[in-house]
Amino acid sequence: MDGSLAGLCAGQGSRTADDSFPKPSLRAWPSSVMPPKSNVTLQCQTSTKNVNFALRKGKHVLESVQSQYSSVGLAEFRLTDLKSSNAGEYTCEYYRQGLPYISSQPSDVLLLLVTGDFPKPSLQAHRRGEATAGDTVTLQCQRTDNVFGPVMFALLKAGAAGPIQVQTPAGKETDFSLRNVTVGDTGNYSCVYFLMKAPFWASHPSDRLAVQVTATPGAMSEDYTMGNLIRLGLAVITVVIMGALVVEAWCSQKESPRGSA
Repeated sequence: MDGSLAGLCAGQGSRTADDSFPKPSLRAWPSSVMPPKSNVTLQCQTSTKNVNFALRKGKHVLESVQSQYSSVGLAEFRLTDLKSSNAGEYTCEYYRQGLPYISSQPSDVLLLLVTGDFPKPSLQAHRRGEATAGDTVTLQCQRTDNVFGPVMFALLKAGAAGPIQVQTPAGKETDFSLRNVTVGDTGNYSCVYFLMKAPFWASHPSDRLAVQVTATPGAMSEDYTMGNLIRLGLAVITVVIMGALVVEAWCSQKESPRGSA
């Protein structure tokens, strides 16, 4: 076990959390929902510098990853070759070395899911996923198996660092509503379902569903008008500059004979 990690564990009995230490944040890169055999980096960050960081799974400090010291307030814990056993609730905290053992409050819980334990669900959209900005897009995720135990559904978007939405199903399906969509909501979506408690097994992701959001005609007209105004303004400026250059050249040419005489 790493020496600093051993020190942290040795102080478990007397160590207290100090509210003057800001709570750190914990995020997963590239995502908190990953396929098996992949790698994920858990990033713990705080504004407090020159501290040691520790990563926990549940209530246990992980001995498989070393406690890290950071002079800039950021530590990265890399989990490789992910398996179902890596799924679970993670938190991180930081502390200063030496007695008394005082640590920060733990970060908010990050749920890491490793997909592939259950069959993939299906994901469907009304109107084939085509929408205009301002609309509500409803995506329905449905499973076909009979998984025993309470499950949750998660909506994923390609490129996002975690689920877009998480909610409980109504029977074997649930509806995710994307309200007041913008062009930025365009992308490829999928969904998974997972056990709400340990071991947090998760399904394969559904096939990806493309959602296309187009701008409203009014917005396009406003953009077009603004573009025309900008182009007109540039044209006027160009004409003024060219006119000034012509006048200057004419004046210089007119003064030239007097200068030579």
